Amino acid sequence: MFIFFFSTIGDIALSNLVNNLKSVTSRKLRQEFSDHLNSFYWKDVLWNGSYFVASCGGVTISTLRQYIENQNKPNSDKP
Repeated sequence: MFIFFFSTIGDIALSNLVNNLKSVTSRKLRQEFSDHLNSFYWKDVLWNGSYFVASCGGVTISTLRQYIENQNKPNSDKP
């Protein structure tokens, strides 16, 4: 899983931003690591068509990062 933090102005469509990011990273990864990728990955596309975007406000980056990092850790307070 990849998690990216973006700070954008309000008039940028997040769907366009994500699709551009996926296009550019796919092209760059295939250019730089084509031999390695071709040995086990035969599809024409690198990323699938899905993605999740959420916005948050009024929280610091460090608080958000801590929240994300603790998502897969069991809560020791619960029996």
